[in-house]
Amino acid sequence: MKKLLGNKIRFFRKLRGLTQEQLAEMVSLEPASLSSIEVGRAFPSLVTLERLANALGIEPVRFFEFSEEKTIDEMRSIIVNNIEKLSNAQIKELYNYLKIFIV
Repeated sequence: MKKLLGNKIRFFRKLRGLTQEQLAEMVSLEPASLSSIEVGRAFPSLVTLERLANALGIEPVRFFEFSEEKTIDEMRSIIVNNIEKLSNAQIKELYNYLKIFIV
């Protein structure tokens, strides 16, 4: 559970284009503490989870939305089928997120 939660926090941090240091400062954490949370070595308090969610502009429940595993083909199909439904702002946000992975 700690690892899944940490992955979610890292996902939303990168989606917002923040470094660990920037997010840690925003929520009054030491960068090493945020790093420990993101890699699943530590579990944040409820207060810290709320601060992280506020800093990332999401509802805290988003950290706990874990989906069932899908095949690569299923994931690709879901992505392609939903791209046209995105607003311009969502497309920009998705593009910024994808830039992290595309060199």
